[in-house]
Amino acid sequence: MFKKDKTKWLNILHAGWPGGLVIGGILTILLGAQAAEDWRILIYLIAIPAVVYLLMLMKAKFPVNERVESGTSYKEMLAEFGAIGALIAGYLIYRQLGMVFGWEDNVVYILTAVSTIAYFLYCKSLGRPLLIFMCIIMIPLATTELGTDGAISGLMEEPMKAAGYNGLWVLIYTSAIMMVLRFWFAGPIVAKLGPLGLLATSAVLAIAGLYLLSSATGLTMIFVFATLYGFGKTFFWPTTLGVVSEQCPKGGALTLNAIAGIGMLAVGILGGPVIGKMTEDSIKASVEASTSADTYKSISNDSTYFLGDYTAVDASKVAGLPDTEQKEVKESIQSGKQGSLASVAIFPVFMLACYLALIFYFKGRGGYKPVEI
Repeated sequence: MFKKDKTKWLNILHAGWPGGLVIGGILTILLGAQAAEDWRILIYLIAIPAVVYLLMLMKAKFPVNERVESGTSYKEMLAEFGAIGALIAGYLIYRQLGMVFGWEDNVVYILTAVSTIAYFLYCKSLGRPLLIFMCIIMIPLATTELGTDGAISGLMEEPMKAAGYNGLWVLIYTSAIMMVLRFWFAGPIVAKLGPLGLLATSAVLAIAGLYLLSSATGLTMIFVFATLYGFGKTFFWPTTLGVVSEQCPKGGALTLNAIAGIGMLAVGILGGPVIGKMTEDSIKASVEASTSADTYKSISNDSTYFLGDYTAVDASKVAGLPDTEQKEVKESIQSGKQGSLASVAIFPVFMLACYLALIFYFKGRGGYKPVEI
């Protein structure tokens, strides 16, 4: 719909996501227990925007897709993504299906290989190097934005409840920041810094926010550093889509949806487990430092994930400790969870290095300019 200023418009479009979280959070607080007791209330709430969209779209006429209008063929569109892109996306898709249906690893590998080879034989392309690079960046990006939200919300939720406030206000607060920044400020900031400059700046803010949050104390400082992190993560997702759309317009809707899908799948398959491992390692160090290695061993279980073995705290074992010891252990567990955010900062550090590399790459080619077809 918008062939110019794509990064700005994609940020405005993605203001709808946090905007919905703000409205949803407030409605949940207002409805209270009613929403949980009567499932029909949720259906009615979902139906309202669905009906509005239906009425809006019935008479809407959309312009011809930029790729189609330029005469770019379907095969050329697939060639932009290429076999390497298909390999990344295919593996994540089949890995997710394997987790649902209980497939063995070999089944996932075979299906991925067959799909990738078939894709290459049809489009005869490995894919645009820039697009593949953006696909790789999308994995830590999605983990930074989506994977850490639960940890930060949980960290802020406890002091909120202690102060007598509903923990959902944390989600509402951070989502409101994202909504306002994306809708009203994305255009001027992109015009000033450029898409890659905005991504690099966002990475710096996310690094600082996560690192400072890992040792913050008191509700005020936690909110201050969470706000800093919120500013950092706001522009990651839509600006990345903007870069993909501006630099790979022949990819059309395929490349936009594919890179977004890679991000969503990567959080659950790769990012979530890795963050979980980092968190458990930090908890282990915290508990052992405040109590002893024997105490940690008595409240933990051995576990495994796709990268290897690790130990995790068992809540039922913690509950079985004497009251005095249980309180000390729970405090050290909370401290370990918070401290793990410093380790998670490695993801935006990697992203920052990638963005700086892209900035120098485009500088050597005369600067960043959207590709027109």
